[in-house]
Amino acid sequence: MEKTKKFLLPENELPTKWYNIVADLVNKPMPMLHPGTKQPIKEEDLYPLFAKKLAHQELNQTDPWIDIPEEVREQYKIYRPTPLVRAYSLEKALDTPAHIYFKNESVSPVGSHKLNSALAQAYYCKEEGTTNITTETGAGQWGTALSFAAKVFGLELAVYMVKISYEQKPYRRSLMQTWGAQVIPSPSMSTKAGRQILTDHPNYQGSLGTAISEAIELAMQTPNCKYTLGSVLNHVSLHQTVIGLEAEKQMEMAGEYPDIVIGCFGGGSNFSGISFPFMRHSIKDGKKTRFIAAEPSSCPKLTRGKFEYDFGDEAGYTPLLPMFTLGHNFSPAHIHAGGLRYHGAGTIVSQLMKDGLMEAVDIKQLDSFKAGVLFAQTEGIVPAPESAHAIAAAIDEALKCKEEGITKTILFNLSGHGLVDMSAYDQYLAGDLINYSLSDEEIAINTDKLEHLV
Repeated sequence: MEKTKKFLLPENELPTKWYNIVADLVNKPMPMLHPGTKQPIKEEDLYPLFAKKLAHQELNQTDPWIDIPEEVREQYKIYRPTPLVRAYSLEKALDTPAHIYFKNESVSPVGSHKLNSALAQAYYCKEEGTTNITTETGAGQWGTALSFAAKVFGLELAVYMVKISYEQKPYRRSLMQTWGAQVIPSPSMSTKAGRQILTDHPNYQGSLGTAISEAIELAMQTPNCKYTLGSVLNHVSLHQTVIGLEAEKQMEMAGEYPDIVIGCFGGGSNFSGISFPFMRHSIKDGKKTRFIAAEPSSCPKLTRGKFEYDFGDEAGYTPLLPMFTLGHNFSPAHIHAGGLRYHGAGTIVSQLMKDGLMEAVDIKQLDSFKAGVLFAQTEGIVPAPESAHAIAAAIDEALKCKEEGITKTILFNLSGHGLVDMSAYDQYLAGDLINYSLSDEEIAINTDKLEHLV
């Protein structure tokens, strides 16, 4: 009997609602705090920055299911539902009894999962009458997705792109510009936050925290403009749950249920999208699935960070978020997985970590690229450097199955392809990439200051 490799849902199986995991949590995340008053954020406090319906989604702790607007679903149909694939060739190469599946989000027009939230955020901004939006981007996946979404809904977009990625990944910049966005390397001289950082550190190569500060400042100073964010916040994780909701149905088609669910981790949107729909069965039905966030060892907020209130950006413009963090002044190493170079974790994921409902592993840069190359050679897809972290974690779990002689079902999120990341693979294949390590003392420099913020 021929093996079934790919599991496809018909278009009419596209989810009609997003899943809001907070409604089902016994321990809700601690509240975001206003940076000025240090009081819990109210919905109206977010209106200057975000579209009102996004602000409502952000603070919604009661409704487990949120309707996906029909206009957004119509755009989803360009590429959704995405395939679930059984990685038989990878299993064979590893000689493992594990069954490995991946959800292939790389088939979207922009090559990553980021479009799931970009379309939703652009739609809500347009619906409210907004004409301009701003954002930040690390590796360029989010900026690319929002550039396309902004064009779809007729919005003008300015993207602050982390300077090291702006230089490392010129084709991501080109994609954004092709879809009509203005792209500014961050830190820049166009904002007060950028000018201050460049004055203090003239050769600073940027961070997501810096780029967020600049994007927020521009949004606050520009008439009829809103700010949009590609990860970390609750409403972003909400939009991404279409991934796991589809994967649930596809795993049923495959006749299996995952023992382990894995996503790479920067701020949390990717991991949340694949894991939260399955996690509700652990919370409500007692399923024993393990959920693993795979982060870079050079930016290890979940594995080595501190749970405290911290700013989501470097300049301190955002609300204070209760999260695992390395400190908003943390300067991550210049790894090629630019989408994972963020100092903090989202509030929902941070609460889940505190409560032991998930776990995290840190992956060295060379190990991630080794896994990415093996995946390309076996499954034919060159993964984004971010996704390669999830692949590395999946391989580690599959090899444990081999050692123990047991069969487990492993599901991971292939959140994007690496076809515009080939300069990174060039450097890896040439032996020019290195691992970065952090001492406890380096981490403590920033985290020890956090207790004074509240």
